[in-house]
Amino acid sequence: MLGEKLKQVVYSHQFVNLAGDNLTNVSLFEEHCENLLCDLISLSLNRYDKVGPSEALIRHHCPCACIKELWVLLIHLLDHRSKWSLSESFWNWLNKLLKTLFEKSSDRRRPSVPIIQPRDPLGFSWWIITHVASFYQFDRHGAPDERRQMESNWNFAEELLKKSISVQDGILEEQLRMCLHCCLTLCDFWEPNITIVTVLWEYYSKNLNSSFSISWLPLKGLVNIVKSSLSMLEMVKTCCCDKQDHDLYKSNSSYTIFLCILAKVVKKAMKNNGPHPWKQVKGRIYSKFHQKRMEELTEVGLQNFFSLFLLLAAVAEIEDVASHVLGLLNFLKPTFITSSLIWKGQMAFLLMYTQKNLDISVLAEKFSSAFREKAKEFLVSKNDDMGQRQTLWTLLSIYMDGVQEVFETSHCLHPSHEKLLNDGFSMLLRGCQESELRTVLSFLQAVLARIRSMHQQLCQELQKENMDLIAQSSLSAKERHLAAVASALWKHFFSFLKSQRMSQIVPLSQLADAAADFTLLAMDMPSTAPCDLQPQPVTSMIQLFGWDDIIWPQVVARYLSHFLQNSMLCEALSHSGCVSFQALTVRSWIRCILQMYVKNLSVPDDVFVDLSPEQAVEKEYMEQLAELTRLLFKLSEVKNIFSEAQVEYSPIPEDPRKALVQFLEAVGITYGNLQKLSDKSAMVTKSLEYLGEILKYIKPYLGKKVSSAGLQLTYRMMGILVKSWAQIFATSKAQKLLFRIIDCLLLPHAVLQQEKELPAPMLTAIQKSLPLYLQGMCIVCCQSQNPNAYLNQLLGNVIEQYIGRFLPASPHVLSLGQHPVLLAVRNSATVPPMSSLKKCIVQVIRKSYLECKGSLLPPRLASILAFILQLFKETNIDISEVELLLPGILKCLLLVSEPQVKRLATENLQYMLKACQVGSGGERAAQLTSVFRHFIQDYDTRYSYQIYNILETVAALDQQLVVHLISTLTQSLKDSERKWGLGRNIAQREAYSKLLSHLGQDGQDEMQRLENDNT
Repeated sequence: MLGEKLKQVVYSHQFVNLAGDNLTNVSLFEEHCENLLCDLISLSLNRYDKVGPSEALIRHHCPCACIKELWVLLIHLLDHRSKWSLSESFWNWLNKLLKTLFEKSSDRRRPSVPIIQPRDPLGFSWWIITHVASFYQFDRHGAPDERRQMESNWNFAEELLKKSISVQDGILEEQLRMCLHCCLTLCDFWEPNITIVTVLWEYYSKNLNSSFSISWLPLKGLVNIVKSSLSMLEMVKTCCCDKQDHDLYKSNSSYTIFLCILAKVVKKAMKNNGPHPWKQVKGRIYSKFHQKRMEELTEVGLQNFFSLFLLLAAVAEIEDVASHVLGLLNFLKPTFITSSLIWKGQMAFLLMYTQKNLDISVLAEKFSSAFREKAKEFLVSKNDDMGQRQTLWTLLSIYMDGVQEVFETSHCLHPSHEKLLNDGFSMLLRGCQESELRTVLSFLQAVLARIRSMHQQLCQELQKENMDLIAQSSLSAKERHLAAVASALWKHFFSFLKSQRMSQIVPLSQLADAAADFTLLAMDMPSTAPCDLQPQPVTSMIQLFGWDDIIWPQVVARYLSHFLQNSMLCEALSHSGCVSFQALTVRSWIRCILQMYVKNLSVPDDVFVDLSPEQAVEKEYMEQLAELTRLLFKLSEVKNIFSEAQVEYSPIPEDPRKALVQFLEAVGITYGNLQKLSDKSAMVTKSLEYLGEILKYIKPYLGKKVSSAGLQLTYRMMGILVKSWAQIFATSKAQKLLFRIIDCLLLPHAVLQQEKELPAPMLTAIQKSLPLYLQGMCIVCCQSQNPNAYLNQLLGNVIEQYIGRFLPASPHVLSLGQHPVLLAVRNSATVPPMSSLKKCIVQVIRKSYLECKGSLLPPRLASILAFILQLFKETNIDISEVELLLPGILKCLLLVSEPQVKRLATENLQYMLKACQVGSGGERAAQLTSVFRHFIQDYDTRYSYQIYNILETVAALDQQLVVHLISTLTQSLKDSERKWGLGRNIAQREAYSKLLSHLGQDGQDEMQRLENDNT
C-alpha cells in the first residue's frame, strides 16, 4: 500500500501501520547495496594485493566478466534510483565505503559486511575509482554507449589527490606516479577540473628543484638531462598527446605526468569555456615565479621551469608565455648566464614559433646577438682554457642545431630568418679546429640543401598559370627573403671556404661537399653570389674548386663527382660558352690519379713497406676516384675518343689507374687514325690541354720526401704517355713538353752526377718504366716533323746513363735479361723504328763503354761485354753494328788479360763472325776485312803475337776472312822488321807461320814466299 502511494518500491523490516509511524530507519535495499558493494570491494582488494604500481592501469579489478556486469548494473541501478529519489548516487555509495578504509580501526563505522584492511588504501582507492569510472561507458546491457554521459567523481578524487601529495609521512615517487597516472586517466573520462591542477601545482611549485626520480632506478636520473632543444619540444608534444604510455617506469618523472594533466585539463577547459580557465591557471602559475624564486632554481629546477612554460606555450598563448619567460630569465643567478639549458630552452621557444609559423623576429634578434658575442669569445679563446672553450662550444652547437631545425621546419622564409645567419659564423669558423669545423660545415650543408629545396618549390609555384596579383606579390616577397638568406650564406661562410682551399685544417671531404653545394646554389640563384664570382659564378666556382691545380686532389675528386652527377649543371656549362669544361675536367681527373699518393709524403715511406699500392691510398679516396672515373667516362668528349680509337673500355672501371692508361692509349690511337692536317693540329692542342702542367702534378714525388708508390705510378704513367703519344710528341707543338719530361724524370741533375747514387725507390721506378720511354723517344725521333739533333742527343744521353746504372756487378746472363735497355729492344723488335733504337744503343756502347781513356780501360768491362752479347743474341745483327763494336772487342782481346773479359770478348767475336759469315755476301766480307785490316795496322807493331793468336781464333770460324788479311799481315811483318833494322825477326816469323799453317794452301804459299824473300 505504501509503495503504491509513494510510486516506488519500499523495502523494510516491518510495517506497523499505513502512516508509517513505526517504519525502520534502515532500508533493506540500502543494506543489500552496502553488502554487495562491500563484497565487490573485497574482491577488488584481493586482486589489488597482486598488483604492482606499474600495473595499476593494466590489471583490472574484476576477476571475471560477470563481476564487471554486476558493477555496471549496480552503477545503473543506483544512479537511476538517485535521479528519481533522494537516495545516494553510485559514486556517493562507493566514496562512503572507500573512506572507511582510511579510518582508524577504533573510529571506523563498521559496514554490515566487514571489508579487508588494505595495505595501501590510497593506492587502492585511486585504482578502483579509475577502473570503475570506465564502466560508465557501457549501457545496462553491457554494450559500449558513446552517447552516455560520464558521471564524474572529482570531489573524492580531489581528496585523494590531497592525501597523495601530503608530506607528513613523505611521498614515494613510484606511488605518486601511479596516483597521477590514475588522475590523468580520469581527466580523459570526466569534464576538466581546474582545482586538481591547482592542487598539484601547489605541490610541484614548492618542489621544482626535485628530480622526482625513483631511488632504485639510479640510471633513470640520466634520462632527465635534456639532450637538445628538439627533445624539449618532443617531451612537450608527448605531454600534449591524447594517448599516454601507462608504464610509469618509462615516464621521466611524476612531474611529467603532472604536465600531461595540466595540458589535458587546460585544452579541454578552453575548448568548453573559452580563455577564462587559461587565465585562472596562468595566474596561479605566474604568481609562483618572482626574482627570489628564480634565484633559488637549480639546474634541475630550471629544466622543470622550461618544461612547464613550453607546455603552456604549446596549449595556450605562445607569445605571452615566451615574453614572460624572457623576463623571468633575467632574474636568474649569474652562474646560469652560460648555462646550456637556458640556450636550449630559448631555442625550443624559437622552434615552437617556427612550427606554428609565427614571426620569430624578436626571439631571433635577441638570440642571434647572444650567438655573435659567444662566437667572438670563442675566437679569442682559441688558445685559452679548454674548459671555457668547451663551454662556449656547447652553446654554439645548441644554436646551430636549433637554427638548422628552424630552416628545415619553416614552410617559407621571413626577413627574421636572415638575422639568424649573422657575422658570428665568420668568427666561429676562424676559431674552429678540425672536429668543430665538421659540425659547422654539416650545419652549412643542411641549410644550403634546405634553401635550394625551397627555391625549387618557389620556381614551381611561379610557373603556375592564372595567378592573381596577391599570389604573385606573395611569391615575389618569398623570393626576396630567400635571396637575402642565400646572400648571408655567401657572405659569412663562402669567404672562409675559399681561403681554406689549400689548407688541411678543414676536413677535405666536407670542404668539397660544401663547395659543391655553393656551386649548385650559384646555378639556382646566380645573382646572390659575391661580385668576385660574377658574371659566371658557376664557372668561377668550378675553376676555384675543380680545375685549380693547387687544390688538394681529394677535394677536387669529390667536388667534380658532385658536379658531374648533376646533369642540369653540365648542361648549363655546355651552353654557357665554356667549351673547354670537359677538357679541363679530364685534366683535373688526370691530376687526381697522379697525385693519389701525395698525402703519403708527410709520413715516412717505411710505413708503407708492407702495403700494396692500393692499400697505401685511403679507401675512401680510391672509391671517390673510381666514382669520378665512372662519371668522366660518360662525358661526350671522352666517349668520342674511345669510339674513334675503337678501344673497348669498362663503363664502370674498378681501377682508376688502368682507366687512365686506357684513356692515354686511346688518345694516341685516335691521333694516329686522323688524316687531315687540321684535325691533327686540333687534336694536338686538345691533348696538351688534357695534360696541362703535368710536370707540376708529379713534382712532389721528385723532392726530398720519398713515396715509393708515388714514384712507381709517376714513372709508369709518364712512360705510357711518352710511348702512346709518340706521334703527338713528334709535332713541334708538343715536342717541348717531351723534352721537359725527359729532363725532369730521366735526366735530372742528380742523374748526371755519376758519383751520386739515386734514391733506391726512384731507381726501381725508372728500371721498370725505362723501356716505355726509350720506345716512345725512338718513335718520336723517326717520325719527327723536323729532324731534331737535340732529341737524338737526349735519347743517347738516356741510354748512356742507364746502361751503366743497371749493369749488374757480375755479368750473369739471368740478371742481364731484365736490363731495361735490353727489354726496350726485345719488346719492340717487330716495330720498324726500333732498329734505330738498337743502332743508338750500339753507338752509345762504342763511345762510352768500349773506349779507353788514355791507358785506362773502361770500367765494368766484363758486364758491358755480357750486355753486348745478350743484345746480339736477342736481336738480328747488322753489319754496320758489327763494324762499330768489333774494334772495341778486338781491343779487349788484345789488351786485357783478365780471363772473364777474354772469355766474353771471344764469345762476342765468335757470335759476330757466325752471324756475318763471309760467304753471306761480298759487301759484308769487305766490311769485316776492312775492320780487321785497320786493327792490324794499328796494333801489329807492338802486339803482333797477340794479334796472331786472335786471328787463329778467327781462322777457326772464318778461314777465308783471315786469308784476305795475309797481304796486310805480311806487309806489317816486313814494316816491323824494317823499323827495328835488325834483319829478320825469327820469333815473329815463326808465330806468323803458325797462323799461316791454319790457312790452307793460301797459307802454305805465303810461307813459301816468306822463305824465298831475301829482303
